[in-house]
Amino acid sequence: MIVDAVTSLAVHGGLDDLRSMIGIKKIPGGDVRQSFLVKGVAFKKTFSYAGFEQMTKKFSHPKILLLNVELELKNEKENAEVRIEDPGQYQSIVDAEWRVIYDKLDSCVDCGANIVLSRLPIGDLATQYFADRGLFCAGRVEDGDMKRVAKATGATVQTSTNGIYDGVLGTCADFEETRVGDERFNIFTGCPNGLTSTMVLRGGSEQFIAESERSIHDAMMVVKRSLTSRSIVAGGGAVELEVARHLRQYALGIEGKGQLIVMAFAKALEIVPRQLCDNAGFDSNDILSALRRKHAQDADGLWYGVDIERGDIIDTFAAGIWEPADNKSFSLASAAEAAGVILSIDETVINPRSQDPGAVGAQGMGQKPMSNMMAGAMDTVNAQNGGSRTGNLGGGVSYMKGRGG
Repeated sequence: MIVDAVTSLAVHGGLDDLRSMIGIKKIPGGDVRQSFLVKGVAFKKTFSYAGFEQMTKKFSHPKILLLNVELELKNEKENAEVRIEDPGQYQSIVDAEWRVIYDKLDSCVDCGANIVLSRLPIGDLATQYFADRGLFCAGRVEDGDMKRVAKATGATVQTSTNGIYDGVLGTCADFEETRVGDERFNIFTGCPNGLTSTMVLRGGSEQFIAESERSIHDAMMVVKRSLTSRSIVAGGGAVELEVARHLRQYALGIEGKGQLIVMAFAKALEIVPRQLCDNAGFDSNDILSALRRKHAQDADGLWYGVDIERGDIIDTFAAGIWEPADNKSFSLASAAEAAGVILSIDETVINPRSQDPGAVGAQGMGQKPMSNMMAGAMDTVNAQNGGSRTGNLGGGVSYMKGRGG
């Protein structure tokens, strides 16, 4: 499902707009295996007025009109004031308001549209008006859904109902309002522009669906990186074991403490396959021993990693367990850089009492003589200038000697 959605974007050159072009809709209830992909646009039914049940809920090759116009009668502002000299003039004002709204509705119908969507509300009058003429309408459509519909159907969002022509209308192969779980969804499929797609997620609870959404987002980024980098490596810890083997061989040619550093780096890489074994519930020692032997002795052991299904080792490249090469390179570089930053810290100044909520109140300014505070300040200056350090850094502050200090 994820691969199909991202691949459709790659075919049309839209990977840069991945987040906006692939919608994710969450529906609590049901089983996660009931999740499905819509190659088009799907969004939850918006708020509707009376008369909505009478609308046509299914179209083939409809014309779609997108609006940013409010299609309902609005109450005047509290400070609105109308001065009339004849009571008959009041009726003309009311008639003018009705004429304005009916002119808007007539324009929508006369342009030949079958489906009318608007970011702003579509009132009960407009709903009943469209229902009587066989149209479908939906108001208060979210901005992201409107953009996806416009991108998929080729429609252009209109800010006015004047001068609407066929060129601003979109189309699709099929439109249907259907029920998914306890919700009703408006689904557009067979769109002329294949950039957009929508994933409908099901699950037993909102927390589970939220976690699924995060996992899907990570998976989409991995697929995107795979399509852009065009190079892959085997997963399942195979790369980490092979790099660790090369580092151990390289370390044998280093004299001094540098050998220990390289060997420690190689050992750290084995945490990835070890953690895979632990997460799957298998004995990591047995599997890692088999992997070390396979990578060291067999010429075909380059891509062997952890098989979490059988608790054994497997050629993960042949099994289709892949990772983007760029992601693996970035991961190793970032881990090494983070470790270097941590080790470069020479010393740390801490205030242990700051973790105590009552430390501020308990330690008053008047409890220590001013001479002691000045002595602590002088010690700090001397230490910065390379002088002697007595360890007094002021009230409540202690000095910790770091690895490099």
